[in-house]
Amino acid sequence: MDSLTDIISGLAELRPTLAEFYQDLHRHPELSMEETRTAAKAAERLRADGYQVTAGVGKTGVVGILEHGSGPTVMLRADMDALPVREQTGLAYASNVTAIDSEGQTVPVMHACGHDFHVTCLSGAASLLSSKRKRWSGRLMVVFQPAEETASGARAMLDDGLFDRFGNPDIILGQHVAPTPAGMLVWRAGVSMAAADSLEIVLFGRGGHSSRPQTCVDPVVMAAAVVMRLQGIVSREVAPDEQVVVTVGSLRAGTKENIIPDQASLKLNVRSFSKPVRDKVIDAIRRIAIAEATASGAPRPPEFRPIHSFPLLTTDVEATGRVVAAFTAHFGEARVRERPPVTASEDFGEFATAAKVPSVFWNFGGLNAQSIRAAHQAGRSAEIAGNHSPLFAPVIEPTISTGVEALIAAALVWLRNQ
Repeated sequence: MDSLTDIISGLAELRPTLAEFYQDLHRHPELSMEETRTAAKAAERLRADGYQVTAGVGKTGVVGILEHGSGPTVMLRADMDALPVREQTGLAYASNVTAIDSEGQTVPVMHACGHDFHVTCLSGAASLLSSKRKRWSGRLMVVFQPAEETASGARAMLDDGLFDRFGNPDIILGQHVAPTPAGMLVWRAGVSMAAADSLEIVLFGRGGHSSRPQTCVDPVVMAAAVVMRLQGIVSREVAPDEQVVVTVGSLRAGTKENIIPDQASLKLNVRSFSKPVRDKVIDAIRRIAIAEATASGAPRPPEFRPIHSFPLLTTDVEATGRVVAAFTAHFGEARVRERPPVTASEDFGEFATAAKVPSVFWNFGGLNAQSIRAAHQAGRSAEIAGNHSPLFAPVIEPTISTGVEALIAAALVWLRNQ
């Protein structure tokens, strides 16, 4: 029996516990940098499995270290945070949680991006690798990261001395659940996920009574003009062979229908795959907002406030090839597929950049295969609920088992087999 087969032989017995753990995490989601309960649960499980555990790294991050003999240090990472989304899945274990966000607003909270699966799968992999440590040699660094959704968690852990305190890994491995058939693994080598920049634009007007618009400068109309004009950046200012997304996700202005407010706020997000294109798009956004404010007779120029920024995720080609070979050998070719670059973003790449070591990142499917097939056949593919949707509801199995096995298979590419 090879090491991988022996290590995952304990998964059948562990599945009920992992399913229960996942449902508990799903019922109790926590916003970015507020993952205290999730972190405590993850740390508790690591301690029970014999790891040396340090909590509070980068505020709420958790690091577990397990050494067995000599060999490379393999870092396995999972993110923990949830989103300000009101769950509409109808699941028996759906979230009813609300919380206070960073702006002081009460918001609903949901694991709409599947980070509860990530925590569960890494916990399961850590447990199995510990129970069968005689089958490998090396050093495991298990990292539960906060605040991926705000692109601040990886940086917070690094700024808190992650690699100075716990050693530099030789390889960094991570995964993300996706709206693809459960049981599938999808990979990409090289440029994998887009860079993302989020910013707020505040437009200033002159408020007054809605019956006397001639005495006002209406920031609502100004904001609407900016939103519409921004749509031309991708179609008219960026080359057709460049992949770019510009999305306005929030527009706020005023409190009452008969009052013209004195300012409006736009929050927008840009996805790009190269720095020259990224800079061009950001410059175009600023130019358009300033020009529309000038055309509207605004009393002052717009203000531009950065919210957060994700780096371009580029994974190591040679290391990815080794992991894909391991996946193919274990899962079979039919369950392992290559994908093109995607415009979603991740701060996972911050770790490899800081450590100056290779990284590999893959997706594992979470949705019912028959439901996906039926949606495609009916021409309703766009209605498949994906990450960040209030309807995102991955099936528990085989999602968890696939994620656990994938982490172990990837780790064993570097850990010395015994």
